[in-house]
Amino acid sequence: MPWKNQSGGPWGSGPKGPWGSGPQPAGGPKPPDLEDLLRRAQERLRQLLPGGHLSTMGIVLILIGAIVIWGMSGFFRVQPDELGAVLRFGKHVRTVQPGLNYHLPYPIETVLLPKALRVSTLNIGMTLVQDPARHTSTMRDVPEESLMLTGDENIVDVDFTVLWRIKPDGVGDFLFNIQNPEGTVKAVAESAMREWVGRSDIQPILTSERTKIEVSVQDLMQKTLDQYGAGVLIQQVQMQKVDPPSQVIDSFRDVQAARADLERLQNEAQTYANRVIPDARGRASQIVQNAEGYKEQAIAEAKGQSSRFLQVYEAYKAAPDVTRERIYLETMEQVLGDADKLVYDPGSSSSAGIVPYLPLSELTSQRGAAHQTANPPAKTNGSAR
Repeated sequence: MPWKNQSGGPWGSGPKGPWGSGPQPAGGPKPPDLEDLLRRAQERLRQLLPGGHLSTMGIVLILIGAIVIWGMSGFFRVQPDELGAVLRFGKHVRTVQPGLNYHLPYPIETVLLPKALRVSTLNIGMTLVQDPARHTSTMRDVPEESLMLTGDENIVDVDFTVLWRIKPDGVGDFLFNIQNPEGTVKAVAESAMREWVGRSDIQPILTSERTKIEVSVQDLMQKTLDQYGAGVLIQQVQMQKVDPPSQVIDSFRDVQAARADLERLQNEAQTYANRVIPDARGRASQIVQNAEGYKEQAIAEAKGQSSRFLQVYEAYKAAPDVTRERIYLETMEQVLGDADKLVYDPGSSSSAGIVPYLPLSELTSQRGAAHQTANPPAKTNGSAR
């Protein structure tokens, strides 16, 4: 080098080097000699080149080696939870699956490796706070995210979690259509939840409508993100905590208990009404049916007696004597049917010259005893008067 033998070198006079330091004392570390390093590199290059200088063949070999190294730089590996988005001059041209892949070397093609196959978790209304001293983590409420207004003008505290991932066919949309994917998903999730809570009353939100709201919020989020072209797939929405605000939770519980008592009393009254009203209706129907039956019976009997009277009258006009005698016999049968009868035939030949004796008193007493045996008197309590 032309400046090698100059005193002090190009940085001025004196024994200083390019870093402004003088010679080191004996036994101490010596700084590297740049001139010696350059000279050794030149000598190794001459040894590699044929003839010891840059010939046409040497230049060709160098170019071939550079091209091979440049071409080998296009190999890349995609991890199991990633997808590769290949860009050609900055434009997305294809998506590759996990494994060893190849793209045209830089600057023709480049690759981006988003975590497209990993499910991400997003908490809304709560945040995880780390405690470095205790090496623990706790969940802290975020009221500005969780407090929402219901359709019946009540305030409810809703904490929920969103599970999302990148669509397998939407890697390009995810990389280039939205600038802050997590912030976008969080804003859409909070907006969708506020919309559905604002459409519902507080009581169904706290009890029976939670599953329905989760599904509805998931569908609304997916529809909104698809309109944005975000390339995001919502896996699930989970409502973690749904309570009234902590400042009024005691009063709200009292109101809920009063409503529960009201519903219980209404159910008991309805149960009693369901039991009594059918019974009363059944009895009224029975009375009406009995009256209808008596009516039909009376009408039928009256018609039968009228028909019988007319038939007897017609028979009497046809044969008065026979009809009169038959009426007499039937009447006597009805009158004497249950009476005691004693038949005495004075014209019998076996009783000629004998005065008949009828023990009427004994016959009457025997018939009375038989009647008492068939119909015993009813027992009475207490002494008889």
